[in-house]
Amino acid sequence: MSTKLRLVVMIFLQFFVWGSWLITIGAYWFQTRHWSGAEFGAIFSTMGIASLFMPSVAGIIADKWINAERLYGLFHLAGAVVLFCIPMVDSPGLLFWVMLLNMIFYMPTISLSIAVAYSALKKEGVDVVAAYPPIRVWGTIGFIVAMWTVSLLRIETSASQFYVASAAALVLGLYSFSLPRCPPMAKSVPGKSLVEALGLRSFALLRDRKMAVFFVFAMFLGAALQLTNAYGDTFLHDFATVDAYKDTLAVKYPAIIMSISQISETLFILTIPFFLGRFGIKKVMVMSMLAWVLRFGLFAYGDPGPGLWMIVLSCIVYGMAFDFFNISGSLFVETQSDPAIRASAQGLFMLMTNGVGAVLGSSISGVLIDRWFTHADGSKDWHGIWITFAAYALVVAALFVVLFKHRHDPAAMRGAHMREEIGA
Repeated sequence: MSTKLRLVVMIFLQFFVWGSWLITIGAYWFQTRHWSGAEFGAIFSTMGIASLFMPSVAGIIADKWINAERLYGLFHLAGAVVLFCIPMVDSPGLLFWVMLLNMIFYMPTISLSIAVAYSALKKEGVDVVAAYPPIRVWGTIGFIVAMWTVSLLRIETSASQFYVASAAALVLGLYSFSLPRCPPMAKSVPGKSLVEALGLRSFALLRDRKMAVFFVFAMFLGAALQLTNAYGDTFLHDFATVDAYKDTLAVKYPAIIMSISQISETLFILTIPFFLGRFGIKKVMVMSMLAWVLRFGLFAYGDPGPGLWMIVLSCIVYGMAFDFFNISGSLFVETQSDPAIRASAQGLFMLMTNGVGAVLGSSISGVLIDRWFTHADGSKDWHGIWITFAAYALVVAALFVVLFKHRHDPAAMRGAHMREEIGA
C-alpha cells in the first residue's frame, strides 16, 4: 500500500470517529435524555477544555520521547474504551467528566495526524502544500459517511451512535501502529534551557509578532467554528415546533442537511494549493472570515421551507469558511516551524483554535444567548443570534486586514518541504 493511501485511510477514520456523534449528540441529549440546555453547553465545552492543554502536551511527547504514530494509536484505543462506556452513563454531571476524558484522548489526535502525515510526505520528497489537501479531503468524506450512517440507521437520537464511534476508534487505534514511522526530532542536548528541556520551544513562535497575531486570529476563528458546531443542528431541530416546517426534510434529517457543509469542504480543500500559492495566507484567511459572515448571515434569513436554499447555500459557504482557515492555517504553521517542533507547533495551533477559541466561543455565546436572545417561554431569537455572529465575523475580518502583516512568498510555501530533517 502506498504512503498516500495509508494516510488516506488514517484521515478517513480519524474524522469518521468524530462525525459519528459530534453533530447528533444534541438530538440524543435533548430528545432521548431530556437534559437541560445549560448542561449541554458544559458537555460541548469539553472539546475546548481538552484542547487547552492536550494537543500541546501530546506534541511535546511526540517531539521528544515517543513516535507520533504510536502515541496517536494509544490515544485512539483509549478513546474507543471511553466512547463504549458513554451509553452507560445516566447522569449529565457524570457524563461531563466522561466526555472530557474522551476529548482528552481525541483532540490531540487531530494535530498528531497532521504531524504524521507531514512527516511521511516529506520523507517521500513531495510538496506538502500540494499533496496534503487531496489526502485531508478524505477526512471530510469520513465525517460525511459517519453522519449519513448515523442518520440513515435512524440512531441520531440513540446511544448507538457512540458504539459506532467506538468501533471506528478501535480499528483506527490498531491500524495506527502500521503507519509510517514519525520518530521524535528533538534531541537531548546537555546544558540547554528549561524551555527546551520541557519541549516548549513551539511557544517561541509567539515571540514573532506576525505569528502571534496569526495565532490570536486563529483563536477568533476557532470561536466562530464553535458557534456553528454548537448551534447549527439545534437551530434546525427548533423548527420542529413550527407546524409549517415540522414535516420538512431539513427537520426530519437535519444531520443530512448539515452534512452539505462537509461535502462542500471536500471541494474547497482541493482548491487550497491554488489559493495559497496564488494569494498567500493573509488573503486566504480574509476569504475565510468573509465566508463566516455569509455562513451566519444566510442562517439568519433561512428556513426549512421557502428559505431552504439559504440554509443550503450557508452550508456550501461553510466549506470555504472552515478549510481556508483550518487547513491553510496548519500548512502555514508548518512552513514557519522548525521540523524539530512540528508536532508541538501543530498542537499550539490546535490550542488556539479548538482550545482557547472554542472555550471562549461556547461560554461567551451562551451568556449572550441566554441574556438577550432567549424569550420567556424558552424559545430563541435565531435571527438575532445569527446576525450577531455575522457581525462578529465581519469585525474580526476588518481587524485582521489591518493588524496581520505578511508578505506572500510563493517560493516559501512551495519549498517548505525541501528542508532537511536532521536525524530523521
